[in-house]
Amino acid sequence: MKFKDGYWRMRPGVRGDYATAAHDVTAHPGGLRVLAPTKPITRRGDTLDGPVLRLDVSSPMPDVIRVRAVHLAGSVPAGPAFALREDPGGTPVKIEVDDAAATLTSGALRVTLGRAAPWDLTFSAGGRTLTRSGAKCLGAMRDGDDRHFMVEQLHLSAGELVYGLGERFGPLVRNGQSVDIWNEDGGTSSEMAYKNVPFYLTNRGYGVFVDHPGRVSFEVGSESVSRVQFSVEGHELSYLVIHGPTPAEILRRYTALTGRPALPPAWSFGLWLSTSFTTDYDEATVTSFVDGMAERDLPLSVFHFDCFWMRRYRWCDFEWDPEVFPDPPGMLARLKERGLRVCVWINPYIGQASELFEEGAAAGHLLRRPDGRIWQDDHWQAGRALVDFTSPAAREWYAGKLRRLVDMGVDAFKTDFGERVPTDVAWADGGDPERMHNYYSLLYNETVHQVLAERRGPGEAVLFARAATAGGQRLPVHWGGDCESTFEAMAESLRGGLSLGLAGFGFWSHDIGGFEGRPDPEVFKRWIAFGLLSSHSRLHGSGSYRVPWLFDEESVEVLRAFTRLKARLMPYLYGAAVQAAREGMPMMRAMHLAFPADRGCDHLDAQYMLGPDLLVAPVMSAGGEVSYYVPDGEWTRLLDGTTVSGPGWRTETHGFDSLPLLVRPGAVLALGARRDRPDYDYADGVTLRVHALPDGTRRTVAVPGPDGGDAAVFEVSRTGNRLSARRVAGDAKPWNLELAGSPTGPRAAGAGTDLIEITTTVKE
Repeated sequence: MKFKDGYWRMRPGVRGDYATAAHDVTAHPGGLRVLAPTKPITRRGDTLDGPVLRLDVSSPMPDVIRVRAVHLAGSVPAGPAFALREDPGGTPVKIEVDDAAATLTSGALRVTLGRAAPWDLTFSAGGRTLTRSGAKCLGAMRDGDDRHFMVEQLHLSAGELVYGLGERFGPLVRNGQSVDIWNEDGGTSSEMAYKNVPFYLTNRGYGVFVDHPGRVSFEVGSESVSRVQFSVEGHELSYLVIHGPTPAEILRRYTALTGRPALPPAWSFGLWLSTSFTTDYDEATVTSFVDGMAERDLPLSVFHFDCFWMRRYRWCDFEWDPEVFPDPPGMLARLKERGLRVCVWINPYIGQASELFEEGAAAGHLLRRPDGRIWQDDHWQAGRALVDFTSPAAREWYAGKLRRLVDMGVDAFKTDFGERVPTDVAWADGGDPERMHNYYSLLYNETVHQVLAERRGPGEAVLFARAATAGGQRLPVHWGGDCESTFEAMAESLRGGLSLGLAGFGFWSHDIGGFEGRPDPEVFKRWIAFGLLSSHSRLHGSGSYRVPWLFDEESVEVLRAFTRLKARLMPYLYGAAVQAAREGMPMMRAMHLAFPADRGCDHLDAQYMLGPDLLVAPVMSAGGEVSYYVPDGEWTRLLDGTTVSGPGWRTETHGFDSLPLLVRPGAVLALGARRDRPDYDYADGVTLRVHALPDGTRRTVAVPGPDGGDAAVFEVSRTGNRLSARRVAGDAKPWNLELAGSPTGPRAAGAGTDLIEITTTVKE
């Protein structure tokens, strides 16, 4: 939200009262309390009339500093609030106060408040200024409608770039953009987003999390080109500055605060096939799809039933439509006999025609207006109401309906919607409607995820969720939402996923081929490669089926090749998934996150790192032309073993069975022995493929087990022209050592704790 008209003047009707100095400073064991008047104080009479801002400065964990500014404390709503994981014993901080300044130091991060005018609040680390709030930056604002806002502006240095703010479909660098943190069902081609997160990070070595669950309005180098402005309606503004110094370390600290993803089960990384949205289907249709996949030797892991598994007008009543699915338990059992998992679509709305409407209304489980009437409208489902997840009883009621489905054989839920949340309502817990709008998605997905963890076990719970906010990363997986079936939509989907990863979301997916419309075969085949080289992979659409043989026979071959490739990559990919769960590093990583020192990576948003060692550049053209950037070193093309050197740009043409897929120099890639499924014993027959390992280098490679622990650990080293590998942990199972080359290079096999060595001419 913009308050100024240019640099000098306020917009019509806007009044701003800005902090002028840290006039009164009180130190206490946990931090500082500061009174900041909004006019110069030169005599006692100046202390009368006008706003005074109260600041509390503290540290929830090392290298993180919180600033909480309050104008009228009695007008601050009680909730909801994000649950942040602070150090239980308190964070050791160093506080210094003298006549000139007050400082608080946490780890390497320091904040300094100048006590004299003009206002100065400076964050620094290692003697270097990261950012600061200066004159006319922190203030209390009123607009022409007498609405009250709190605002802060943090300075941007020359060349400083801003990333993040959740799922955004435009350019990855946020500079020059206006962004409202407000969940909307707006597709993937506008400024709206399903997953909004009030957190950004910059290439200056810090991130900022605005601790407000409602609407946060960001002006990123837009109202003032040298500042990031953020504002919230109301009388309180709380934000945390998080020191890195690298973007990866910033993400680790941010996710330590807001939560890290649960580890999804290994089977969820396989191929998901959907009925699609508005298509006609019954059990015979489902069976024909599953048979068709098996007949064509296409590995399939999950079958998903979209909306019309339930009766029309009755979403959601969680009852199978008896006209098309007369025997749900039997059908699910038959799918399970074929080794498939089952996902079903749900949302948090209750259509008026559903029997659950009267049941929920009578029990008080549906959201109400301030006058006590149930909130309803006719969007999506006629007379729809919304489950009030702020009520523990309503959450248990909703969970009970899901438990019956899980006990019937359902393994996962697609938790659609959760963005169309009204504000002219009264929540059961008395929560503020504006703050609840985004936060609702967290309560909704948390309720469903808990049911699966309770019934299937914590390691078996997985969602396919659309809406989210800060903390939602704890409840994977999320997908990109409703996009068109074009190359342009493919690009915007990728930008949205990479941006979401920069908000700590470790797992992400998208509709292969796009959602709206029927993709051309060229789009579908190119999207297959992108989809199978994503964290999670789903064939889904709107009004048309997404089985590959309906496009052309080459689509079948492309899907087979990339599904098998992903299965072989699972020891490596599941290792990256474990890292996401442990450290908050996303599986799909923006190039700047992986190579922050390489300025060539700063603006890249059409390629990514899949885990730490694989570079993926999806082809977004029918003819196969693709340009991509290669960071420094000799990289190996995974698909043919040839090499390409960086740094620099490459322009290539690829067939439908190929794309730029490069292995990082020095990587030891763990490849599995199976290509027919994603969930198997990764340590049994694993191949360690070594790529341009420098002389005198030693690598430790952990092969994960199904619980995320280490099933086997190997040490790989190079001395001169000799490669050596030794198993240092794990059961005595066969394993292989392989030198990357064209096509595969020298290879040796071993078992037990045997040492494997390869002597050859190693190319530098």
